[in-house]
Order: sequence, then C-alpha cells, then structure tokens
Amino acid sequence: MSGGRSSDRARPEAVISAGLSGQRAISSGHMGTVLFQPLETTRLLLRCVVADDAAATAMIMTPEVSRWLANWPVPFTHEMAVARIEAARDRARRGDALPFTVTDKVKGDLIGWVMIYRSEENPRRGSLGYWVGEKHHCKGYMRELMPIALAAGFDLLDLDAIEAAAQPENAASIAVMKGCGMKPAGEGMVYAPARGRHELCQFYEVQRSPTPA
Repeated sequence: MSGGRSSDRARPEAVISAGLSGQRAISSGHMGTVLFQPLETTRLLLRCVVADDAAATAMIMTPEVSRWLANWPVPFTHEMAVARIEAARDRARRGDALPFTVTDKVKGDLIGWVMIYRSEENPRRGSLGYWVGEKHHCKGYMRELMPIALAAGFDLLDLDAIEAAAQPENAASIAVMKGCGMKPAGEGMVYAPARGRHELCQFYEVQRSPTPA
C-alpha cells in the first residue's frame, strides 16, 4: 500500500546506492512503446507497462491481493486495467513515474507490478507500491527485484528518498521493505479507495546514498 498521510515522518538512516550501468533517463519527447529500458534479475524481467498487459493484470488481481492494496479494487476489470496502464504510462512520459510489470524471464508470464511515483508535494521524494499475484507469493520475487527497482527510481527519477507503506498486519510486505534496507519512518492513516476507508499503515523509507565527492 502507498499513499499520503497526515502524521510527521521520522527521517530514517537507510541509504541505497544508485547507479544503473547503461540505463537511459526518461525523455519528455516523442515516445514509442518503450518509455525506459527494462531491468533484469536472475529470474525476472521488469519492463514498462504496455496495453497488452491489461488482460493478465485484471486476471491476477484477486481479493487476496487487493485486500492489502489501497488503489486496486476487486473486481478489477479489463477496462480498469487499460485505464490504469494508460494513466501510468502518461506519468512515465512526464518523467514522474516508473510503472514496471514484473514478468518471468523464461516463460514471459506477468507476475505482478512495481510502481515508483514522484510525490506531488515534494518532487525529490517518491512513493513505492508493489504486488504479485497469489500463485507467485512466497517465492522471494520482491526481495530479488527490489534493489534494482529502487536504484532505478533514484537514477531515472532523480529522487532523494523513496517511501512505502503497509498495514501492520501485512507481515509479508513489511518483510520486503525491511529486506531491501528500508527503515521505519512512523505511521499514519492512508485512504484506501479500494475499500472506501482510511487504514492505519506503517511507513518505511530509504534515502539515496550521497554522491562521492
């Protein structure tokens, strides 16, 4: 889950090194299908979302996945997926987002999404959201991809800090945040449109490492 909150945030000490060899910054000019270069891990390919991802996205957005996400309701229809992808790509074109689909490198199956969005209140900060389909839970995918996804956020969006949030009961998501070096940054209420209510969330944050002199 990710979103704004009203409580003051503590400044964590965690930092992450940025630096993606061969990566290209997002351009604000004419765009084709590829808005930024894909990233790879041992098992996974992270690439910009495209219209063809709509059917698979709608299919794997189940109640068990949605229950932990602020902005992904169920049922999540194909039309809703198309609109979500168009909006995400529009933000990417403006240089304000990195919307990744996570796919199996061998089979090509869509596993989930990872999104890093620039904060509207502070352009030097970003918000991280992520999820994988039910059948892909407990396979370590998020811990595998998170270091390169965060590095891309710092490099391509030129952010100083990235935060994420999860409900206290969402132990798996909190473990992911801790596992990629994020540190506690307080808690606050987040509005979840998917359920039409505010929910208590714990926030975690990681800062960009200082550039060597």
